[in-house]
Amino acid sequence: MGDTTNLKSKIRERYQGAGADILDIIPAIPEAGFHSQTSVKRVAVYARVSTDDLRQTSSYELQKNHYTDMISRRSDWELAEIYADEGISGTSLKHRDAFVRMIADCEEGKIDLIVTKSVSRFARNLLDCIGYVQKLKDLKPPVGIFFESENIYTLNSGNDLSLSLLATFAQEESHNKSEIMNASIEMRFKRGIFLTPALLGYDRDENGNLTVNEEEARIVRLIFFLYLYGYTCPQIAGILTDTGCKTKKGNTVWSAGSILGILQNERHCGDVLARKTFTPNYLNHKAKKNRKDRNQYIWRNHHESIIPRGDFIAVQRLLANAKYGNKSILPQTEVITEGVFRGFVPVHPKWGGFRPEDYRLASQSVPDKAPACFPPARENAALQGFQIVRAQYFNTTERICVTFREKTVRFSAEAIRRMHCCEYVEFLVHPGHMLFAVRPGTKEDRHAIRWTASKNGKTIPRNIHGCAYLPTLFALFGWESGYRYRILGICHQNAEESILIFNLREAEVFTPSAPKEAVYPPGWENSFGSDSLTHARTREIAAFSGGKWNAAMQSRPHAEPDIQVTDAAEIHAGIHSLLRQLQETTETI
Repeated sequence: MGDTTNLKSKIRERYQGAGADILDIIPAIPEAGFHSQTSVKRVAVYARVSTDDLRQTSSYELQKNHYTDMISRRSDWELAEIYADEGISGTSLKHRDAFVRMIADCEEGKIDLIVTKSVSRFARNLLDCIGYVQKLKDLKPPVGIFFESENIYTLNSGNDLSLSLLATFAQEESHNKSEIMNASIEMRFKRGIFLTPALLGYDRDENGNLTVNEEEARIVRLIFFLYLYGYTCPQIAGILTDTGCKTKKGNTVWSAGSILGILQNERHCGDVLARKTFTPNYLNHKAKKNRKDRNQYIWRNHHESIIPRGDFIAVQRLLANAKYGNKSILPQTEVITEGVFRGFVPVHPKWGGFRPEDYRLASQSVPDKAPACFPPARENAALQGFQIVRAQYFNTTERICVTFREKTVRFSAEAIRRMHCCEYVEFLVHPGHMLFAVRPGTKEDRHAIRWTASKNGKTIPRNIHGCAYLPTLFALFGWESGYRYRILGICHQNAEESILIFNLREAEVFTPSAPKEAVYPPGWENSFGSDSLTHARTREIAAFSGGKWNAAMQSRPHAEPDIQVTDAAEIHAGIHSLLRQLQETTETI
């Protein structure tokens, strides 16, 4: 206890300190206030208006004149430069070129002081405002900012809290303006008051209504015809540039992006769609594609169309499928109506627009027939009660099989060999019977798929990329994405034809967690296979037991298309006619 008391006493004695008669004070240089500066300052003026409205132009000129007069009245100031951003929002630095250049000049030591009207003129973003004030403070020598309306000089201590509050208020004001603007836009759209900016093919009358400009409309029709005929956007851009056609802005050089914009614009078929994009963040102003994040409004048949609605819809489907390489007129689902593949639907290798339901409806449009060549029952009487053991229970290394992944298909070498190493084949599916078939094809066939490769002079299987159709087939078969499915097949051959048949109900499944261990269907647990008579009568066996197969029977469209698209011959004639008219027009200019 005594030790503690002594320690406290010594601490108190030490903190009595020394007297003023012992210490000499070296005074600090007083902080220079904004109005008490003595050295000459190079002063920059920053002015900004947020729109290009003519009334804002007068405000901008008034700001420049006011600060020019202010600087000229002070002998200790000299004008470095007036930095001005016109028609630019203060919530971000995007496009504020003058502001960015001014900060760079400060860092290079060209400016001592910045004068601006208010905190909101300098920045409406709290982080930008405080961040740049601090950045300029930290320079050697520091650069101060004088906000005239608030009478704040950033190099004076004690202004940080006030500046933070004012910057917060400026940002919140921008937020409120943004909300008011969004509400105003929503009310306009609800009343059908849409924005209709300039568009190739149309002019606007005195009431703002769209009227067809026939000379430009020819270019629009040519663009759509060319795309429907199989030309790409870069190819179309090249044709229009070579022809000398002019864009809406009068340019004679076209880009693939401008062609794509024309093809996607619904106003060419007479509709107006409002709010295709929206701005979720009022601070960075980045537009985002509206994927049902905000209400959209469409006014169908708002004005006279240039492109028939069927052609426009067909182009949108082709655009959505462009990544798969399809360059033909809009495909239709087809079905084989006769022969051993009756009811089978060909798989289009470069079209991702079909749904599982499209395959089912196409197959169901052809009434099913029992195979005409069932083996006589008496020939199988001795085998009744026996089972045909599933081939999966044996070594499958040298067997015919196909493996489906989410993005690729691959066949075994034996499958290739049994099809006489043909280079191209067609895939066929029968949704009702859950059968998958492969038949020979040629490169010219519209459904042709190349399934082999060459290595060291040998024909080998290749990975077949099927991003266009495999997701649809997985959904059609009820398979899980990310899983791998392997199916053993049967090769049927006669003197004229060779085909492969795979029963999809007997697929081995390989999960991502066990990629090397097959999982078998639950129905296999109580048997080694199917009984011999049932096996003989299965669709994939019985249909090929005799007679003429007609396996090469061509498929046919199963129904009328859901949209009316201009006939290919008419498109071809239209392209030549429009090109001739446009060339004559450009030659006379």
